[in-house]
Amino acid sequence: MADIVGLVLPFFGMILLGYAAAKVSRQPAEALGWLNTFIIYIALPALFFKLVARTPVEELTRIDFILADVGATYLVFGLIFAAGLLLRRATVGEATIQGLAAAYGNIGYMGPGLALLAFGEPAAVPVALIFCFENMLHFTVAPALMAVAGGEKRPALEIAAGVAYRIVTHPFILATAAGFAAAFAGFEPPLPLQRLIDYLAQAAAPCALFAMGVTLALRPLRRVPVEIGYIVPAKLLLLPVTMYLVLGLAGHFDPVWVYTAVLLAALPTATNVFVIAQQYGVWQERASATILITTVLSVASVTLLLYLVKSGLLPADPFP
Repeated sequence: MADIVGLVLPFFGMILLGYAAAKVSRQPAEALGWLNTFIIYIALPALFFKLVARTPVEELTRIDFILADVGATYLVFGLIFAAGLLLRRATVGEATIQGLAAAYGNIGYMGPGLALLAFGEPAAVPVALIFCFENMLHFTVAPALMAVAGGEKRPALEIAAGVAYRIVTHPFILATAAGFAAAFAGFEPPLPLQRLIDYLAQAAAPCALFAMGVTLALRPLRRVPVEIGYIVPAKLLLLPVTMYLVLGLAGHFDPVWVYTAVLLAALPTATNVFVIAQQYGVWQERASATILITTVLSVASVTLLLYLVKSGLLPADPFP
């Protein structure tokens, strides 16, 4: 257990440092702009390219793994979306943000760093596949449902074109696609370029976690929404359990792939959920509260999950 705590505390400690720095320095939100630019457009893309480009081609085409992961994620999304509509009488827009809060984990900022620390280089491929395909679906589902809700006033063709543009121009997905191309072509960057990529990749996790802490500090918790009562357990408990069972039913995967997918499913709600809520003017303050609460509670839940994995109490296959 001491090893698990030693693994998790520095990771969440970076978030705490960012939170404390924001509280002490009291810089405006705009001061975070250039750091976010570095993270989103340079450091994390370098990390994703590095992870994918070094991967054997046959591991990049595991459609069964991709379908199982996305299926588990959207089972939970559908459940919370329906709960919002039927139990809370929410609008389609509000239910969409609630569903995303339960199904859209912080797989970009937190996922790569924690998975690689916990499981090493073999976790690189499932991290890249999960990130790429889950984000493409999130980028598609959110505007589509907001269009149904009336939050989008543009024609359907224009909405579809906008979604496609966001997907193909997102720096993370562009970097992942470049990594796919490099892997298929057997391309190896020249040594100076590889050193630069390595240098940038090493900066990705610390900078992303620090920025996340700052972001949480700049969005203080003003009220706890009723929906938190079922969204938080769905995100931190139901989603990883569902992921574990669906992967077990879908086939026999490498244990590192299973554990990586379950770990990423157990991560707190992504800050992108607040960005989407803000974009459409729906459930904004409550989305921010969900992100803060799941992040704080995930310190315990992620630590427990890693303990179960590392101690051998959680077998890689639930249906041996």
